[in-house]
Amino acid sequence: MARESLDLAFVSDVACPWCAIGLASLTLALSRLDGEVATRLRFEPFELNPDMGPAGEEVVPYLGRKYGRTPEQVAEVQARIRARGEEVGFAFTTRLHVWNTFAAHRVLHWAALEGRATELKRALLRAYHGEGRNPGAPQVLAELAGAAGLDAARARAIAEGDEFTAEVRERERLWLSRGVSAVPTLVVDEHYVVEGAQTPEAYARALRQIAAGG
Repeated sequence: MARESLDLAFVSDVACPWCAIGLASLTLALSRLDGEVATRLRFEPFELNPDMGPAGEEVVPYLGRKYGRTPEQVAEVQARIRARGEEVGFAFTTRLHVWNTFAAHRVLHWAALEGRATELKRALLRAYHGEGRNPGAPQVLAELAGAAGLDAARARAIAEGDEFTAEVRERERLWLSRGVSAVPTLVVDEHYVVEGAQTPEAYARALRQIAAGG
């Protein structure tokens, strides 16, 4: 039976470059499906670096330790990421730092309650991957929230406090309990799973198939 509308849960982290590619790709797919498949997109939290301190770490040494890569291998992966980003219109910069993203997830949770999560999510991904800014810094979150049509002072207060900590932790545990171990992961109607940063064509094909009841 065909579905009238699809619920899309995009499980991701601001610190994940493949999530930036995946969201840009999914956005292109949804534009192509406009009028054909109705969707509702929401964002779910996942932390790649949950133990990262507030000062962050340098990119190359950190990725080298985490994934067992040499600086040359890190550079190769980053070049591949930049190329994939170009294909879907997302521009990466040479980022020197890795930051903690939990405050960003808390502000995103609030943005979703205000109906502006998509705008803020895209702004955070651009700021982190395209400009090398710290997505956990209260002043950055306040600025981006304001640009996304939200109350900048409220965003800063959330970032500087611990509001929505319990709610975000609960959502993180939920997705971990459902077996999500890497991002981006797109979960459709709480059942169908599309893993990884797919091409726009692959996303569109999967959503068409699911909407048709297949």
